[in-house]
Amino acid sequence: MIKYFTNNFSVINLYKKPSVKSEIVTQMIYGDSFSISKRSKKWLKIKIKEDNYKGYIINKKYSNFLKPTHKVNILKAKIFKFPNKIKKNEISFASKIKVTEKNSKYFKFQNGWIKKNDVKPISYKEKNLFRKITSFKNIKYKWGGKSFKGIDCSALVQIFLNFNNKFCPRDAKDQVKYFKKNIKLKNIKKNDVIYWKGHVAVALSNKKLIHAYGPMKKTVIMDINQTIKRIKRTAKLKVIGIKRL
Repeated sequence: MIKYFTNNFSVINLYKKPSVKSEIVTQMIYGDSFSISKRSKKWLKIKIKEDNYKGYIINKKYSNFLKPTHKVNILKAKIFKFPNKIKKNEISFASKIKVTEKNSKYFKFQNGWIKKNDVKPISYKEKNLFRKITSFKNIKYKWGGKSFKGIDCSALVQIFLNFNNKFCPRDAKDQVKYFKKNIKLKNIKKNDVIYWKGHVAVALSNKKLIHAYGPMKKTVIMDINQTIKRIKRTAKLKVIGIKRL
């Protein structure tokens, strides 16, 4: 039986190789779980439970597997040492917690107290998958990032599907193969997902999209047709798929 551990830090980098100078390929947010295949004094080789991504994390004191009861449904939720007193930290949208105690306005979990209004039960699903995606507007672009501290284009899609208890591959190249329902550009509507080689954006309507866009160093809302023209002009890339989830 595979033994799982749970990330009990706000954000942890997953590196391609066991070196902090290596590429950050993704991150684990609070509550993500993983199995360990190799240990050294400083590094753990792991596989993330949520998306099967493999890489290296710094060897720290991680929690044994915690089955989550709730998930964060705002961009960043404050963690308090005591209910409403002494802020300790913040955890990002879609982070998962296991509630152990509660009062009228707060839940207690392993790392402190969190406002009840900032979380939803783990089974909760939105009818509109990307309902809160615009809360990431102006969040800085970070290759491999998955949180309010920095995010990349494919993570922006993945975290909203994960929040809604749906599996989603981590990388754009795997997402475009995983989602099967193809749409033509003229039929595009809200929540359709547009793929280029190595890039992805989410339609907010038949005119606008949102994406974590490297050249602009942040998450931006842009015109769909203008974005397609810009990426073709600057990166010589055409749209390779539009998917309806």
